[in-house]
Amino acid sequence: MFVETKTKTRLLKKMGRAIGDFGMIDEGDRVMVCLSGGKDSYTMLDLLLDVQKRAPVEFEILAVNLDQKQPGFPEEVLPGYLDSIGVRYRIVEEDTYSIVKAHIPEGKTFCSLCSRLRRGILYNVAVEEGCTKIALGHHGDDIINTFLLNLFYVGQLKAMPPILRSDDGRNTIIRPLAYAQESEIVAYAEEKQFPIIPCNLCGSQPNLKRARVKKLISQLADEIPSLRQSILTALTNVTGSHLLDPELYDFRNFEPLVKKIPAGHGSVEKELDAVFDHSEPAFSADLMSLASVQ
Repeated sequence: MFVETKTKTRLLKKMGRAIGDFGMIDEGDRVMVCLSGGKDSYTMLDLLLDVQKRAPVEFEILAVNLDQKQPGFPEEVLPGYLDSIGVRYRIVEEDTYSIVKAHIPEGKTFCSLCSRLRRGILYNVAVEEGCTKIALGHHGDDIINTFLLNLFYVGQLKAMPPILRSDDGRNTIIRPLAYAQESEIVAYAEEKQFPIIPCNLCGSQPNLKRARVKKLISQLADEIPSLRQSILTALTNVTGSHLLDPELYDFRNFEPLVKKIPAGHGSVEKELDAVFDHSEPAFSADLMSLASVQ
């Protein structure tokens, strides 16, 4: 029997606080937990199962994995693990690997198209399964890195929202690990000995902008140990009057404004796709149709 460690206790507190702060889970929710086979999604599922037992509200959990038909993908690992812990699950098989390889030139990054296809498929599955929430395993470091990617490459002060409703209103996305640090998740995954499945499609590609930003943060954190927490705190402590956005603050009348999200920006990070590869080729109409969220 696995004894609750300090790492798990700390992660559970952070997950509970994130769920409470942003109203992520309500009574009667059916939460689709997206399970990739990586440390983050394993940790998210494990902790959510614990939260489910302790929470004052009742909610269901459905684990969903998208088998993208990458060569060498051990398709038996996740079903075996989920069966062993008694979790309801669905494995969705879609050959997005071939599509990505066919449309992205050699040497270019796959993340943009791969993530679009993956999201579109998973969002449709959530509707089919009657899921009210879609849980993604992004953690605090992902939020920080996305913030800096937007700052450095897109020219926007924007990060990953802990909870987001898609433009069409069909899907609500939550990130229960929003307050967790990657180092904590790494430690917990080692404690639990999750059967990790590496991503051989994008994870093996060099020179990704996200990897460069991640390295920069790690280097700065060696000098400033509280750096990550400071950035996350800053994202919750915004002073609009001290920025330069007239849509956020009315500088003529000295009054704050509510800035509306531009049309088309409500589906999870569509505008961030270009961050990963600015030289991405134009997509054909049929490919865009497949990648879009219906």
